[in-house]
Amino acid sequence: MIDFVNLTAENLADEHLCCIIRSKKPHPGVEAKRQWLSERLGEGHVFRKLNEKAVVFIEYAPLETAWVPITGDNYYYIYCLWVSGNYKGKGYGKALMEYCLTDAKKKGKSGVCMLGAKKQKSWLSDQSFAMKFGFEVVDTTENGYELLALSFDGTVPQFAGNAKKLSIDSKILTIYYDMQCPYIHQNVEMIKRYCETHKIPVDLIKVDTLRKAKELPCVFNNWSVFYKGKFETVNLLDVSYLERILKKREKQ
Repeated sequence: MIDFVNLTAENLADEHLCCIIRSKKPHPGVEAKRQWLSERLGEGHVFRKLNEKAVVFIEYAPLETAWVPITGDNYYYIYCLWVSGNYKGKGYGKALMEYCLTDAKKKGKSGVCMLGAKKQKSWLSDQSFAMKFGFEVVDTTENGYELLALSFDGTVPQFAGNAKKLSIDSKILTIYYDMQCPYIHQNVEMIKRYCETHKIPVDLIKVDTLRKAKELPCVFNNWSVFYKGKFETVNLLDVSYLERILKKREKQ
């Protein structure tokens, strides 16, 4: 019997949040994630994890309250499904996905959806794995992102119209983010330091309400990057990736 645990208001302060961050001291990214979760659990948000200090978990929420620019009635949205390291190949991912699908059916949901792409992107859950359960592409953007859905009743969700805009008026480096991922805090701090050192204007926009998330001009899972007015990626950045984005647009 696999020992899983769901986060609740009662155990949230004490449970390990599954990401690779290891620190005996309070970590600002992890604590920000706890705070974000504390405000979501009452909305039907689910965080289910292996009962160990391991990267084995699924995180999903009712689409109506999921912080993504996707519209649809009575769906669940999967933010993350991760099984990492030595825990791969042991059936944990299958068990977590089956739990989500069973939960959706018990709750009378119309289906389950998640963000994908024509070419698998870092920081997005494995879409080929999802397709083994019957997920199909139900909507796309011009730059290759896809909305995957498993429908129980024939209805399907779709990207909000604003999510397909993929452009903003501002030409400076612009990043939209929320605190749903523990890595976001350190990524924001890295970008601040890099841009200050290199005198690069940057606009870091915290998405701190559901309405802001639903109205974003791009696909979003917790992070989105624009430069020269054009959407670049939902991937978190390291320095080399950031430099590639800056150099690519400067040459155009």
